[in-house]
Amino acid sequence: MFIVGIDIAKRSHVVCVITSEGETVIKPFSIRNSCSGYNILLERLRRLTNHRSEFIFAMESTSHYWLALYARLRRDGYQAVVLNPIQTHAMRGLFIRETKTDEIDALIIAETIRFGRYKASRVPQDKLLALRELCRNRFYLIDMASDLKRKITALLDQVFPEFETQFDSIFCKSGLAVLKRYPTAEKLAHAQLGTLTELLRAASNGRFGEWKARQLRELAKGSFGIPDCEGAYSTLILLHLEQYQALMDSVAALDQRIGELYVQFDSTLTSISGVGPVLAAVLLSEIRDISAFLSSDKLAAYAGIDPTMKQSGESVSVGVHMSKRGSPYLRRAIWLASTRAVQCDPMFRAYYEKKAAEGLRYMNIIGHVTRKMASVIYSVMRDNKLYQPALPAA
Repeated sequence: MFIVGIDIAKRSHVVCVITSEGETVIKPFSIRNSCSGYNILLERLRRLTNHRSEFIFAMESTSHYWLALYARLRRDGYQAVVLNPIQTHAMRGLFIRETKTDEIDALIIAETIRFGRYKASRVPQDKLLALRELCRNRFYLIDMASDLKRKITALLDQVFPEFETQFDSIFCKSGLAVLKRYPTAEKLAHAQLGTLTELLRAASNGRFGEWKARQLRELAKGSFGIPDCEGAYSTLILLHLEQYQALMDSVAALDQRIGELYVQFDSTLTSISGVGPVLAAVLLSEIRDISAFLSSDKLAAYAGIDPTMKQSGESVSVGVHMSKRGSPYLRRAIWLASTRAVQCDPMFRAYYEKKAAEGLRYMNIIGHVTRKMASVIYSVMRDNKLYQPALPAA
């Protein structure tokens, strides 16, 4: 058996081949991340044997650069294993310290397979990979929209600081409708009462009427905000609002597509309190193969929500902070699910209140809740069963 360790990079990869006994039969060499590079790789390997079953390829999941090579190897009938970089980290210390090169990394990846110190993951099928891309890019759009919200809020703080007190959120439907028509206090102060009333009534589905229009107009007349010099602030607010709305429309389109794709999988994740189709899709596409994790602790470590730990000799200290060393997308999804679950699930709510009674602060409590959520997610995916909350005793 020949083990082919590959250190992945964007433009080129470094390849090293060893036997199952640890003998290096092909010293590290570089290939381009292209068809020609792939053909050169196979040509050198055929000098060892023409039997594809005699090779096992191993590579780390470095960004998305491994996908093309992995897909081609699998399509051509080769066995290929994708390793989480965490799996090779411990092996690295056995070979050399304070030195890291592509050649050494390729050898370490191969040795990780030889020693069996890994858990092979089933790389997602095409639909699961597509789902992951949709979910990750949705987070990207949400982050851009959040940045625009901060910019809009900062501008309003200058020209109309009282506005945010008039709605549950500046960015609720009614708040946005008013800002798009009257972006500054000066413009709102001169609004026609009837026009403003109809705008509010339509945006709020009848919740707000003339009383709210009068209140807003009077507030605008007495605003402590600075003048809209040369219309600069209203121009920026309207521009950012337009960009924000476009992003949110894109998010809505992605949500629909994610939901359509998610239902094609046999998953029970949406039965968990606080987990809707979008969060379930993130969890499913980031975890991929739950059998790759031996326990919920392993899943928590992969998500980076496990506590930090330091050991020196016989002294072991466990930190109170998350390690944050795994998938940031998975960590974010579990965190969001946890904050929602404490609001609507009796088991998570009781656990939250228990930790609060111990004197922990909110962020520390949610940290504990996320680890409990990871256990629930692990159990539901492992057994492919519906979530049943364990109700607290009366």
